[in-house]
Amino acid sequence: MGKILGVLGGMGPVATTAFMARVQALTPATRDEDHIRMLVDLNPHVPNRHTDPEGAAKALGEMAVRLRDAGAELLAMPCNTAHAHVEAIRAAGLPFIDMVEATVTAAKATGAHRIGVLATPGGEKLYAAALAGAGLETARLEGADREAFMKAVFDFKAGDLGDAPRAEMRRLAAALVADGAEAVIAGCTEVPLLLEAGEVSVTLVDSAEVLAEASVRACA
Repeated sequence: MGKILGVLGGMGPVATTAFMARVQALTPATRDEDHIRMLVDLNPHVPNRHTDPEGAAKALGEMAVRLRDAGAELLAMPCNTAHAHVEAIRAAGLPFIDMVEATVTAAKATGAHRIGVLATPGGEKLYAAALAGAGLETARLEGADREAFMKAVFDFKAGDLGDAPRAEMRRLAAALVADGAEAVIAGCTEVPLLLEAGEVSVTLVDSAEVLAEASVRACA
């Protein structure tokens, strides 16, 4: 029997359920019993990661403890921005799969040197630091494009499943490529729900997919 995966979720709910489906799809299984047991705290009431970081850190730390006490043996969190609070999560004493670290490793493996980042301001900050630490350059959105990114993400979270946010995400990815990006990181878990790999002219490194793959390996 493999390890029990604890998932700190709900940021947002759709991204969390999509992550769970990816873990299931990536697990080599021929019967129900071969799949990974997941304990999931799908908590959309975590305080806003952008405006209340202290509240978010406290809530995430409490979630990690609850998952540990429920039997989780390692933790994963399909929200890039919330990785600013990894220390609060690690305080629970369980191994934590760092989504940002794993995604930067995957981006570096593409051979690209200048990496575009589609992420919230908080997520972009985390990625820029991690990419610099790996000796890589960051291409980032500026000005109105940054605002357009957040609008597309929040419109999707609000239930807009039409083409408008998808078209905007395609445009923003193309803007990063025009700025010299040789690969693009989908550094917000809503991005791969709006943008497909074939819609970007360079390699799209999907942070949620990377986390799901890492989770499957760690739980084996």
